[in-house]
Amino acid sequence: MMKLFSEKPAWRVKEIATRLGINEDTAANNLKDLSYSGLLPLDTEKHVWKLIEGSVVPQLTISLSYAEAGGLYLAGRLLAQIQDEQNWHISMALKKLLDALPPTLQEQQQELLSLLMFSDDALPAEQRQRDMSQIFQVLTSGWITRHRIRLTYQPPKSGAFECFFEPYLLEPSAIGRTIYAIGKSSIKDQLRTFKLERILKAELMDGSFVVPANFDGPKLLRYAWGVMYGDEEPVTVRLRFHANVTKRLHETRWHPTQSIQLTTYGCEWSAQIGDITEIEP
Repeated sequence: MMKLFSEKPAWRVKEIATRLGINEDTAANNLKDLSYSGLLPLDTEKHVWKLIEGSVVPQLTISLSYAEAGGLYLAGRLLAQIQDEQNWHISMALKKLLDALPPTLQEQQQELLSLLMFSDDALPAEQRQRDMSQIFQVLTSGWITRHRIRLTYQPPKSGAFECFFEPYLLEPSAIGRTIYAIGKSSIKDQLRTFKLERILKAELMDGSFVVPANFDGPKLLRYAWGVMYGDEEPVTVRLRFHANVTKRLHETRWHPTQSIQLTTYGCEWSAQIGDITEIEP
């Protein structure tokens, strides 16, 4: 079916069934599965399925140098470390990328994939992690196709609520080992940041949205220590370090606004932070 849509962008269910030698019900169900899973960005109207405007049939043809392949493998390692819930879509994406690596690196991919493609069915129910595949699929679909999402959200210190959400940006967090969605909530009609694990339900809606021209995700997060960017002017955070760890401090760029000044006792590190909640501990 994916190859058919690489030939032309629109097909009737009957055409696909005839071409592939299957019945129309099977063709329709498979089209729904491909569209819902995100494998094919399809829309349907009056039994005609067509690629969403501006989209293409997903294909992966990639040629990597050894250094590029190594970089991709390391990125996969980091992804595996922050993904502590089951998420079929991330696992499959990583597997496809790893299949493009040189054979010597492919030999190591099974250990990497085992970190993502795990099952905790043997654990007691209260110890199992949620399968976030469906919610992640809705979030990414809404983000990429710019469609509104109806979601139910559970804050840590108050009751769950329902709202419509327009996802402008998805952002991973190494600190919290999670993924955040930044966008506009219908409750207060302003930017909100939602944590993936706190979304109880998510449904893709028909209504589309336009990302404001003045929204700049990287600029918004420039002053964040993680993902909390704050609504006020950033503050200057200063940390003093002993001479024994000054060399180690220079080995890492901890924040895009950082500066390091040598002192008689070691050094002083400073940065402009938009919200100190994440750095304070």
